[in-house]
Amino acid sequence: MLFDVLLDALLDTVRLLPFLFLTYLLMEYLEHKTGQKSARMMGRAGKLGPLLGAAAGAVPQCGFSAAAASLFSGGVITLGTLLSIFLSTSDEMLPILISEAVAIPVILKILAAKAAIGAATGFIVDLLIRRKPDQHGHHKDIHDLCEHEHCHCEDGILKSALRHTIQIMLFILVISFFIGLAIEAAGEEALAGFLTGQPVFGVFLAGIIGLIPNCASSVVITELYLQGILGAGQMMAGLLVGAGVGILVLFRTNRSLKENLKVTAALYAAGVAWGLLIELTGVVF
Repeated sequence: MLFDVLLDALLDTVRLLPFLFLTYLLMEYLEHKTGQKSARMMGRAGKLGPLLGAAAGAVPQCGFSAAAASLFSGGVITLGTLLSIFLSTSDEMLPILISEAVAIPVILKILAAKAAIGAATGFIVDLLIRRKPDQHGHHKDIHDLCEHEHCHCEDGILKSALRHTIQIMLFILVISFFIGLAIEAAGEEALAGFLTGQPVFGVFLAGIIGLIPNCASSVVITELYLQGILGAGQMMAGLLVGAGVGILVLFRTNRSLKENLKVTAALYAAGVAWGLLIELTGVVF
């Protein structure tokens, strides 16, 4: 079991490599070549950020939520854009739907719903919450991320980006391994039993399961929905909250624990709220 869990964690982490490296390479370029002002302009230019983020997050790609967490930690994208990506990310849902021969129109409806919910939530968050300086009057920027990660950026953007990538990958590998062990010890059947037989309250439970940064959570939720055990609202709540390793990367790269907890709470609240709306209105896919 230890070997299987370690192998799964290693494969999941390796798949993140190109996304993380390219993300940090971009951030280093913005820091060294165009300056912090350009990076902040990208974030503010993002009135369309939540829409673009939701659309990109809906496309099946491993590691996009991790890249988004790093960009948020460096002050490049807004909170609304980050949440739009987290909410629209598909994780393991799409491969399961395809393998179970679910009708293409149904798959497209689910993907479109996640993207629309992500975009709408992101726009609302950016409208209500403006980026503010911290207690010392300092705005978040890419240089803060470099200092936090001790990347020695003076060595050049390639070496610095590689250091960032290795640091994050090691962190994800270790955490994913222990999460995998916990899930193996408890059993996926336990996760399934935790969700079944709970109508409206099941939406809140599905959101809790979805927060687990492991593919097992989205696998269980999707399979239970396909078996008719979970309703559409429960399924969507769990899958909306499931941002993959994005949450792990956020806690590793963003120095403010309080902000990280707020982002996680906002992600959970949004997923549950939309799940309840879907459940209570009887929407089906």
